[in-house]
Amino acid sequence: QMGRVGKRQASRAFSLYANIDILRPYFDVEPVQVRARLLESMIPVKMINFPQKIAGELYGPLMLVFTLVAILLHGMKTSDTIIREGTLMGTAIGTCFGYWLGVSSFIYFLAYLCNAQITMVQMLSLLGYGLFGHCITLFVTYNIHFHSLFYIFWLGVGGLSTLRMVAVLVSRTVGHTQRLILCGTLAALHMLFLLYLHFAYHKVVEGILDTLEGPNMPPFQRVARDIPVVSNAVLNTTAKAVALTL
Repeated sequence: QMGRVGKRQASRAFSLYANIDILRPYFDVEPVQVRARLLESMIPVKMINFPQKIAGELYGPLMLVFTLVAILLHGMKTSDTIIREGTLMGTAIGTCFGYWLGVSSFIYFLAYLCNAQITMVQMLSLLGYGLFGHCITLFVTYNIHFHSLFYIFWLGVGGLSTLRMVAVLVSRTVGHTQRLILCGTLAALHMLFLLYLHFAYHKVVEGILDTLEGPNMPPFQRVARDIPVVSNAVLNTTAKAVALTL
């Protein structure tokens, strides 16, 4: 019986090690390669005749998603966001990972219908590195509160990362209609997600006050409460009495 129990535990440990060993190639990457891929994610390359190369690793995209979670959590705290159900951490993790996994699965399904040459791992890697522009934009605009600056970064930094993904998908898709459907859907989802992260968790309280007060209303004035108003006559009488006593 002891032998059977030991054999069962050894088989479980071996199967767990085998499952981890399957995922090891997707996380076996050097920091220099991750840095180079981060820079490449901001440089669109116009090459349509040959399919552009996509890194088949998940270490960099996973770290970018966790970075986006941390930045989003910082934005929630600075804007005094109140979550009715759940916690700030759970909301940030659910939002970022839900977008990464959900949109990657949807675009992969759409790419399958459009006969695009891309795998699920490559789609996860492509969209994950595409979040680098979102991280830069949100990190700057969460600390420098100017909406005009956000629109500049949204079009510049976010647009470059989106164009990079669009260029890769164009090189791996045949047919103008298929390219338009696939790339237009990805670009719209990616840019709208950045708008959602900015306006949903950036200075929410300030926006509510602006809505309630109106654009031309003066700001709230802090006044003392529950203090009786004393007239000048009473003050003069008190002062004279004190002077006579002295």
